[in-house]
Amino acid sequence: MRVTYQRPAIVALLATVSFTLVGCGFVGGENEAEQPGRAPAEEAMLKSRERVQAYLDAMAAKDVAAGRSQLCAVLHEAFDAAATEPNGDFADHFEVSTSEITDVRPGPSGQEVSTAVTVTVGKKKATRPLLFTVTRDGLDWCISDERPGANSPAPAPTP
Repeated sequence: MRVTYQRPAIVALLATVSFTLVGCGFVGGENEAEQPGRAPAEEAMLKSRERVQAYLDAMAAKDVAAGRSQLCAVLHEAFDAAATEPNGDFADHFEVSTSEITDVRPGPSGQEVSTAVTVTVGKKKATRPLLFTVTRDGLDWCISDERPGANSPAPAPTP
């Protein structure tokens, strides 16, 4: 009779340990997408690309409000002061004729999005690289930095 009771106890113990390990994430269970506070790499790249493209589109359209909405809140005051000044991204004297995202990759402060922006002033055209940093701010993504320059394009994968 004693053997009959031990076997269910062992089975119950093993089942409890298995459920505990799964519940703690040691076996199966959570993947990277399910962990709060961390987005998968694909989502980070997609959201970063979307934010920067929306900012570039706003520059081309001279839509200051749309450009401002892509930035993190901490940048709004500085943006308001500089956006339409002679060297600002939304200055009246130049036109953004083309813009292109050339690279997106993780960086030390967030996703780094490299771009090439062609600006026309009168009859002169110039293409300048700009590097945007996009970070997660709460539940949303926003541009946290913009500076001249860009990362070199990532090497093409070998077949």
